[in-house]
Amino acid sequence: MRILVTGAAGFIGSHLCERLCARGDRVVGIDSFDPFYPRDMKERNLTGLRADARFALVEGDIRDPAALTRAFAQAQPEVVVHLAALAGVRPSLLDPTRYADVNVIGTQRIVDAVREHGARRLVFASSSSVYGLNSRPPFKESDPCLKPVSPYASTKRSGELLLFTAHHLYALDITCLRFFTVFGPRQRPDLAIHKFARRIAAGQPIELFGDGSTSRDYTFIDDIVDGVVASIDQSVPEPGYRIYNLGGSRPVALSALVALLASALGKQPLVTYGLEQPGDMKRTLADVTLSGQALGYAPKVSMEEGIARFVDWLRAQPA
Repeated sequence: MRILVTGAAGFIGSHLCERLCARGDRVVGIDSFDPFYPRDMKERNLTGLRADARFALVEGDIRDPAALTRAFAQAQPEVVVHLAALAGVRPSLLDPTRYADVNVIGTQRIVDAVREHGARRLVFASSSSVYGLNSRPPFKESDPCLKPVSPYASTKRSGELLLFTAHHLYALDITCLRFFTVFGPRQRPDLAIHKFARRIAAGQPIELFGDGSTSRDYTFIDDIVDGVVASIDQSVPEPGYRIYNLGGSRPVALSALVALLASALGKQPLVTYGLEQPGDMKRTLADVTLSGQALGYAPKVSMEEGIARFVDWLRAQPA
């Protein structure tokens, strides 16, 4: 297949591109190398891909129609996987306007390009954060998701609604995937597992917000990629609009996460506690019944195995 992946140099994007190339697809990625974290980390993500003749990269911003024209012209995609976004709940509190610009306007630019250049399917990376207030775990796709609690969450829910309109008006085939706290090798350095692991390994204190009882449905990167690939390949009788949860279906408390990391690293953590942060959800848990039925999705990697693989990767990274 011919596939265009936005955000190809990032954590999830680089893993997905590798999987697609490995099975013989031709992949064009587009990435702006946003300075949210250092470019050299994203360049390392691309090391294997740059040596693969089935992969090509266009450097550009998804809000730039000219960059999208270059990417679509090179890819001539059958499927577009839209992963590019400004990520993170807490950073979105500091610059909500930029999050809205990149995540909402950028998604509309992708829709415009799909309509202009053609693709039979658009797969959109959404987030478990859309569930917000009044959602009760385990979270189901049928939840109305009317009360997101951070600018990041609201931009992801806005993207879902924008894409429904695109399906309704233009008969685009749309799949929205709600990712639940993805972790594994190449994880962004600002996320809890990566940040905590580096600080524990260095003997530095880590700060937990709240009393450590908040929990997340952590999902290993290989399981997420399984779900994305299944959504690319899904056979449907006619263009539709679908939403699926992709989660691990096994919530882990923050205090338990720290214990797992400390055990894998062989270090005693130095823990301090701070106030709960605005925009954070107390717990997440995915109901993956629908994605299991429709995509054959079934998370396979346990939290313990995933942490071990992450720590092995971390130890191999430059200081």
